[in-house]
Amino acid sequence: MLRSQLHPFRPRLLDALRGYDRGRFVADAGAGLTVGIVALPLAMAFAIASGVKPEQGIFTAIIAGFLISALGGSQVQIGGPAGAFIVIVYGIVERYGLANLLISTMLAGVLLVLMGLFKLGALVRYVPVAIVIGFTNGIAVLIGLSQVKDFLGLTTAKLPADFFSLIGVLVQALPSINLHAVAIASAVLALVVLWPKGYNDSSSRVVRVIARLPGTVVALVGATLAVVLLQLPVETIGTRFGGIPQALPGLQWPEPSWAAAKQLVIPTVTIALLGAIESLLCARVADNMAAERPGYVRHDPNQELMAQGVANFVAPLFGGIPATGTIARTVTNVRAGGATPVAGMLHAATLLVIVLAAAPLAMNVPLAALAGILMFVAWNMGEWREFPRLMKFNLTYRTILLGTFLLTVIFDLTVAVEVGLLLSCFFFIWRMSQLFRAEPAHDPATPQGVQVVKLFGSLFFGAVGKIEALENLVQPGTRALVLEMHRLVLLDTSGLDALEQLHRGLQRRGVALVLANVNEQPLSLMKRSGFEERLGSEYIVPTVADAFPGADPARPSEAG
Repeated sequence: MLRSQLHPFRPRLLDALRGYDRGRFVADAGAGLTVGIVALPLAMAFAIASGVKPEQGIFTAIIAGFLISALGGSQVQIGGPAGAFIVIVYGIVERYGLANLLISTMLAGVLLVLMGLFKLGALVRYVPVAIVIGFTNGIAVLIGLSQVKDFLGLTTAKLPADFFSLIGVLVQALPSINLHAVAIASAVLALVVLWPKGYNDSSSRVVRVIARLPGTVVALVGATLAVVLLQLPVETIGTRFGGIPQALPGLQWPEPSWAAAKQLVIPTVTIALLGAIESLLCARVADNMAAERPGYVRHDPNQELMAQGVANFVAPLFGGIPATGTIARTVTNVRAGGATPVAGMLHAATLLVIVLAAAPLAMNVPLAALAGILMFVAWNMGEWREFPRLMKFNLTYRTILLGTFLLTVIFDLTVAVEVGLLLSCFFFIWRMSQLFRAEPAHDPATPQGVQVVKLFGSLFFGAVGKIEALENLVQPGTRALVLEMHRLVLLDTSGLDALEQLHRGLQRRGVALVLANVNEQPLSLMKRSGFEERLGSEYIVPTVADAFPGADPARPSEAG
């Protein structure tokens, strides 16, 4: 019985390989090569910004990227380290250390597998869009702030995770600004922004071919050559980290600690939820882009979560950091013609070849260049147009979006999402309670001594006050109060309890309570709870007219 309730583990790759031919492989190979080249600078930049070594970002892109494509539920999604994790990972490393980050990532992987196994993938879509935009913009701001140090070449100690402390440290370090670093970062940022513009209109075939190269790679190579040839005095990967190993790391099991595990509950849940949200949002973007392709099948959210879980459990065993679906690389894959998960697997293989063949060359990559690339990533990540549009939306939407944004920037993502969800629940309850109405019906055909009240909406815990107030509205001489429930679509246990209280209060006054035209869900709850028996089945009638068929409207049993 339990097995039937679990989601089967079936990667989309198995279906994609049916009828796989040379044409598809050529398309996947071209896309995989392109995405692999694009992923290299991003993987290094995300790792450095997260407070870990650049090779940890590359290893994550190789291992987690391969597993997410091979085991995932999407045909075209590319996985790896993501900008959304930068703030989270940096904060965990600062508070708990690198070893506990690896443990927390593995535990989050287990949680993601369970979420997919128990078919919770669809629930992630229920996170309100205001919360998603709020924390996404907040993360983008924090990513931008975290890159100010390397963008300006400031000489300062390790940046704190706290927002106000971070601002204070950056302000104090401003006198140490390095103009060479500023020039490199600014040039890289400008090149990445302007590189793709207008190459389709060029009359030169050579220009069109060169311009199709990823702007991030062109900018990174150009900045590295400038530093080497001009001997610019800026910080590089080599001067800060000593370079990148020319091999994959060995398997190393982190030593678990019960004391540490108790502290990692919130970081684990944060990594799992953020990974789930990011990956499924990315998969939906990919579906929208590739939906018109012949034979394309939309992603399976539960299988995708299980693949994300496996990847996040395995990658830390090789020093990797949290991974999820990445929009920039996925979009690149779709545009480059990637058609099956093989493209994502080949993207990981491309990165592996680069590491094995050219890792020493990364020693001279200037950190200012990576900062310029991340500034571009942060800008593209944010939904900045939502801020000017806020006045067009209601107070609820504005409060949740701005509240989540400010809490993400000032405190942390966990607090922001928790408070955002609480605010969403509060406003939803308030809104639903406003939609519930209990209106007196004025019908000349109603016999004397009978009052009819029509109920609309959902009678739940947030609206019971309006039922409790009905007893005070019953006029002297009333023999029966009829509740017309045709438009009452939902009744919960709190609403049922309010009806019980109303029934007992009316009984003490000698007034009968009659329920007319009760819908299926409220009636089912009344029967299962025993309220129908306590009220009397004869007091639950098909229509309002059946409530007073004869001379005595307080005894609807005469209606049969």
